[in-house]
Amino acid sequence: MRASVSLLSVRSLTKRFGGFTAVNQVSFELMPGEILGLIGPNGSGKSTTFNVIAGLYPPSSGEVLLEGIPIAGLPPHEICRRGLARTFQIPRPFRKLGILENTVLAAYYGASQPVTRAQAERHALDALAMIGLPGHPDARVEGLGAAGLKKLEMARALSTRPRLLLADESLGGLDESEMAAAAEMLRRIRDEKAVTIIWVEHIMGVLMKVIDRCIVLDHGEVIAQGAPSSVTRDPRVVEVYLGRDAAQVQQQADAASGRQQPDAAGFERASEAASGRQRA
Repeated sequence: MRASVSLLSVRSLTKRFGGFTAVNQVSFELMPGEILGLIGPNGSGKSTTFNVIAGLYPPSSGEVLLEGIPIAGLPPHEICRRGLARTFQIPRPFRKLGILENTVLAAYYGASQPVTRAQAERHALDALAMIGLPGHPDARVEGLGAAGLKKLEMARALSTRPRLLLADESLGGLDESEMAAAAEMLRRIRDEKAVTIIWVEHIMGVLMKVIDRCIVLDHGEVIAQGAPSSVTRDPRVVEVYLGRDAAQVQQQADAASGRQQPDAAGFERASEAASGRQRA
């Protein structure tokens, strides 16, 4: 189903903080329509990689290209306006604003082209409906629990109408049913909104049900990448990350490997519909 041209190209990406190398020569290609899992132990460089791609940190060396255009070193708001949105592990909404106002604000300032207040509100309401949060002006942030705050974080990112979404640990603090719902939501975002996704996550059982491919980092370097069923059997991945959970994760990856994937025509139709929504 995948197009032949990469949506995102990361080439020899390196990030140093003084004498410490957090990310070292990381390279990968991301194709339109993929859900790519970025996994590894704590401190392996996953969030730093996200932060460099999204513009929070400039790279020490290497390239990041979005649809063939270099974006490394651009400020986050400019990268967002080029079609790349991200969520954060810890949601930090504007707590004095309502749910709709929070989302409208993101839609207004993150849009790829100038929008009116009315257009921003339509984009926000569309994102909230997709995520399952109320769009009523009186709905407040204060009443949201962990799952609700994660949803609001996702709605704010989606309201910018991205082509690429970086989802950073979207399952943290959720119970089992909430995790399953969040994973299904990411799949629906890909299938219905034609949004390609990179997902950093530690909850392997849920992750394996959704991703098409995964990359494993350790000490800032790529140690494995490919189909989940093969990566989870890589001896180094088992040693540094999966450990005693390896057999269970391998079973989950095997079970997920036979699931139905969206066909190319279906993704193209979703992409065309998304392009129409971008212009609205």
